[in-house]
Amino acid sequence: MRTDVHLRCALPRLRARLPGRRFGPMFPVYLLLLIVLPSLGSAQTVVKLTLHDTVQTITADYLERGLREAAAQHADAVLLSLGTPGGLLSSTREMVSAIERSPVPVIVYIEPVGARAGSAGFFLLEAADVAAMAPGTNAGAAHPILEGRTMDPVLKKKIEEDTSAFLRSITDPRHRDAIAATAAVIDAKSYTANEALHAHLIDLIAPSDAALLAQLDGRTITRFDGSAVTLRLRSATLVPLPPSLRERLLTRLADPDIAVLLLIVGLLLIYLEFNVPGTVVPGALGVLCVALSLFAFNYLPIHHTAILLLLAALILVLLEVKFPSHGFLATVGTICLIFGLLTLVDGPPELRVHASTAVAAGLSFGAITFFLTFLSLRARRNKSLTGAEAMVGLVAVVKSALEPIGQVEVRGELWQATLAPGSAPAPIHSRVEVAALKGLTLTVRSLPPTG
Repeated sequence: MRTDVHLRCALPRLRARLPGRRFGPMFPVYLLLLIVLPSLGSAQTVVKLTLHDTVQTITADYLERGLREAAAQHADAVLLSLGTPGGLLSSTREMVSAIERSPVPVIVYIEPVGARAGSAGFFLLEAADVAAMAPGTNAGAAHPILEGRTMDPVLKKKIEEDTSAFLRSITDPRHRDAIAATAAVIDAKSYTANEALHAHLIDLIAPSDAALLAQLDGRTITRFDGSAVTLRLRSATLVPLPPSLRERLLTRLADPDIAVLLLIVGLLLIYLEFNVPGTVVPGALGVLCVALSLFAFNYLPIHHTAILLLLAALILVLLEVKFPSHGFLATVGTICLIFGLLTLVDGPPELRVHASTAVAAGLSFGAITFFLTFLSLRARRNKSLTGAEAMVGLVAVVKSALEPIGQVEVRGELWQATLAPGSAPAPIHSRVEVAALKGLTLTVRSLPPTG
């Protein structure tokens, strides 16, 4: 509306200044484009990424995709909303490298209130062109941990020095306090927002995205390559770029607890298919669950010794079914399964299989195995209900006297029958017991008359 008023006011003045010129009917449209297009071209945009999960391969792919999208849109900055307990150091190195190579300035913002940037998240915070935190957040505790291992002093020192050097290579170009940063690695120190600001580990504290962009407006920052960039973000438009459906599904699958549950359920369904062949559905679902679990484990660092324990557990359970040992083999297999699940993921605590999940899955698998084994043994001991063996032991009623050959009625059917050697003759309506079946002739024994 305001542009249209200015245009109508400007046209008479323009005609007065340009006498003798003829303006076509499209002249107002051209003039409007000349006024509007520069204002559109000067609009600032900030692409917002959200990472509130463990740092792993999928999150590294998401960050790299977001940085590529921001560069393609010629965005003025990338705002990474971060909250993570930590994750894989290998994925952290990839994400730090992506931030350092990004042609678009990257702002890492720990939010909301109560969020933290632990372990791997602290490296991402320090790698950013602008590091910011919301009030009530904390960051640090970046000491490296090797799952399932007791580090000797030499190995521990080497890992600490390597991780500290990696962190110093990030903080020095950003002119942040390297001593305070390495304390988060050596001493596992964690900082509140105010402590991090006073220690020169972050650049500012802001309560919201809008307040953060307003504080950064007009600030000149130094990129990792040494170039200076002045941010103009006061009226910038936030463009959210959430994780895609594929990334969300893979993130859930890469959860070690979910991967373990899929593996256990899949093995039980396959085991059920072998015990009840021909049902098809349990076997197909079991193969799907096992395939999904293996796909998930492909994104996690796996401890190979744990795989041997899982294979041993599977073999022992199968041996229990084949050679009943009154539960001894199944018990040992359950113990191997629990220890195998506990040590399966060779990563930081955030990506390990929780003890409760491992114990619950192992005991459930063991209990179901005992139950199925019990049913199998009872089925083996039960008398057959079909064929010749099903007739033996049944009681028949004599329809024509057995002297020694006659007819009897069994289950409503008439059968030719002969008396077994040593049995007394059986009159009509007396009771006899089936002793054997030869062809279509029953061999029966006389029974004492009932009261």
